[in-house]
Amino acid sequence: MRINGHGHILPEPFQIPKFMKEKKLFWIDEDKKFMKQGDWSRPITGKGFFIKDKIEWMNQHKIDHAIMLCLSQLYCNGWKKQDCIDAIRFQNDFNASVQRDNPGKFTCGFVVQPLYMDNALMEIERCVNELELKLLCLPTHFLNAHGEWLSIADGEVDPIFELANKYKLAIQIHPYDGEKMIALKNQYWRFHLVWMMAQCADSLHLFTLRNLPNKYPNIRTCFAHGGMLGIANYGRRIQGFDGRPDIFDKLQDPRKTLGHENLYFDTLVHDSHTLDLLKKRVGASQLIIGLDDPFPLGEIEGVGTSYPGRVVDYAVEIGVITEQEGKDIWHKNVLDWLGITIKALDK
Repeated sequence: MRINGHGHILPEPFQIPKFMKEKKLFWIDEDKKFMKQGDWSRPITGKGFFIKDKIEWMNQHKIDHAIMLCLSQLYCNGWKKQDCIDAIRFQNDFNASVQRDNPGKFTCGFVVQPLYMDNALMEIERCVNELELKLLCLPTHFLNAHGEWLSIADGEVDPIFELANKYKLAIQIHPYDGEKMIALKNQYWRFHLVWMMAQCADSLHLFTLRNLPNKYPNIRTCFAHGGMLGIANYGRRIQGFDGRPDIFDKLQDPRKTLGHENLYFDTLVHDSHTLDLLKKRVGASQLIIGLDDPFPLGEIEGVGTSYPGRVVDYAVEIGVITEQEGKDIWHKNVLDWLGITIKALDK
């Protein structure tokens, strides 16, 4: 069985509540050519954006099951409270319907916004107990009440991790909103190609310094896009920790959580050399397949030599990973991260 650990799906235009378009929070054109938010829009290209096409695309590429994450556009950073509550409820209800109507094909995540903590905790309770969702999707950073961008691993977010630990949830941490955080002109796709990777690295930095993998032992956390710069930057973090102990007083040595059994990374690193480094640093058992379909930065057909699973296939071909490790990346490791058995998917 092949399980994609990182995919996305859009609702049909008619499924999006009217208020979201009226307030320009998020909507999709009736002809399904563009998704829009405020003054931003992006074309809907390629296969698999909507559920019927997604299933056909999965069947075409022999993908038996897929983990559908939440839409980054609906992290709701900086939104007014009621807009945030309503939009997140819609997103989570939609994902729950995808999982409920297609249990053999999809396992779906749900999202909360840490700025409104009381509501976030209530939404976790609702999603777990009423919607039967077991995967919590979090942004790498969020905008707090003082207008500051904080890492999702900041102490302010601990109540979310405590509740997730109670329910033994899987967690997926994914970047977005880089152009709002970084004072650079939005050009050259820099916020997707460079800064998303830096956002992952920044959250991984604090996540391990605060020893969250051991503080909350019942959660299993996956960093999107292989946590790429965080893995490449490991040596510099060690140098800094050793060289300036005054800065890191009462914080955890990064060496002690490297390769932790509850820290996972997806394989969306785009080349086998980076995947080799990732394996050497954290171990093959901590890697899960991540396609980021249907977006053009994912492993999809029609973009250069890309196709679903290309990096893992090539890594096996050149001996970076073994055939069995490759099979586990597509199957066993994903189940271990989710904390479920194959029987839970065989419905």
